Amino acid sequence: MKKLFTLVLLTSSLFFTSCGDKPKSTDVSGSAVSSEGSGLGALEINADSDSGKAGALQTVYFDFNSSVLKSSTRSSLENNATFLKENPSVNVIVEGHCDERGSVQYNIALGEKRANSIKRFLVSMGVESSRIETATYGKERPIAFGHDESAWSQNRRGNFVISAK
Repeated sequence: MKKLFTLVLLTSSLFFTSCGDKPKSTDVSGSAVSSEGSGLGALEINADSDSGKAGALQTVYFDFNSSVLKSSTRSSLENNATFLKENPSVNVIVEGHCDERGSVQYNIALGEKRANSIKRFLVSMGVESSRIETATYGKERPIAFGHDESAWSQNRRGNFVISAK
């Protein structure tokens, strides 16, 4: 009886674990292709561009005391817009960040301007406004902790966080 129970347990375990496989489709050559290869399966909610875990989304950077999009920023944002248009189920939060200089209130306002500047650009590129939220952290969440231009330039940024996929 104990052996029969063990056999039934093993058989049902194999059955249920095989049901958990990802569905596969075939490409034009007839080869099996996993649905995980789409790229979105690797994205996680709360993954961000600062860590490099937000797919093709890239963090963008600003000049001191500015929310104006530089040409290098625009190029990165065009790539971000393309990614978002190709993946319509992905929603993001654009976080505006600042360096340590200036008051808390000033940097919160500047971070908001930066996040909104990014959102306006993405919307102008055809991304639906409803898919983009904004947040500001001012100088409260630095990515670099030095007290020089090298650190400050890394902290003046717009970070993308995946909020839905």
